[in-house]
Amino acid sequence: MFSILSHRRIEIVRRLRRTLAVCLGVAFAANACGAPSAEHRQSAALHSSAFIDDFGDTLRLARPAERIVSLNPVTTEALFAIGAGARLVGRTHWDGAPAAARSVPDLGDGLKPNVEAVLAVRPDLVVLYAADANRGAASSFHRAGVPTLTVRTDRLADFARVLRALGGATGDSAAAAIVADSVQRSLDAVRAMPAPAVPMTVFWHAWDAPVITIGAGSYLDELVVIAGARNVFADLPQPSPQVTLESVAQRNPGFVLAGPQAARKILADPRWLAVPAVRARRVLVVDTALVGRPGVRMGEAAKSLRLLFDSATRGRR
Repeated sequence: MFSILSHRRIEIVRRLRRTLAVCLGVAFAANACGAPSAEHRQSAALHSSAFIDDFGDTLRLARPAERIVSLNPVTTEALFAIGAGARLVGRTHWDGAPAAARSVPDLGDGLKPNVEAVLAVRPDLVVLYAADANRGAASSFHRAGVPTLTVRTDRLADFARVLRALGGATGDSAAAAIVADSVQRSLDAVRAMPAPAVPMTVFWHAWDAPVITIGAGSYLDELVVIAGARNVFADLPQPSPQVTLESVAQRNPGFVLAGPQAARKILADPRWLAVPAVRARRVLVVDTALVGRPGVRMGEAAKSLRLLFDSATRGRR
């Protein structure tokens, strides 16, 4: 979890950077050497480093973005975590974390967004979710002269990569690195816990009609492993593959993971009795609000799964 200590570390880094900038400015003025200013150096650094996003577009900014529209809940939360929340001038309906995000103007959906509404707030950067449905919007923003950063975070490593891009776009790579380090350390802490007393195999229910689960292409599969269990569909490379109820029964997971509403439906549906774990009522309710986004709270999400697994295995000893 991104901690208060991490916020303090970011503030210390910023104070050091401000102090260094002042000292350098005084030195340059005293020597009258004609060296480039800190602003020019920052601009040159941004020009020299480019980020190729998940649509294959190259983001290169002349100066740090100051008016950002984030149409992706993961990046909205990340921008607040690195201290750039005050620069947000637009978000989607679904961006509720952190609480401060709710004060940012709601510009509608993140998929096929209202381009006119976004342009009306005069952004100098639009962050999009990398879905095919957003290719048209990205093209429209480019035609209007507005840079875009289009990303998706299927795997844990994707989030660190996106943080680096956001740090570069906001001119605060140090803060982004601190957040990335904090998230990684929280995940490592869960990974280092002793293995569960009873080996855990799980089926993660993502959708019912058709039956969709979590495969190896998803960060959720990684969280299951970090928390000490094995996903019975980890051999499927897709993030969210479609499977059959019969294949779930054949793979015979020890437990079924589902959100609160889905868990109730599974236990009430006689078709799911074909799965031994459902017959034994070994359906574990996951906190979908916590695990549902591969963002700054991934360490907390992994820990919540581990506590859920420990509680379940205690009942099977």
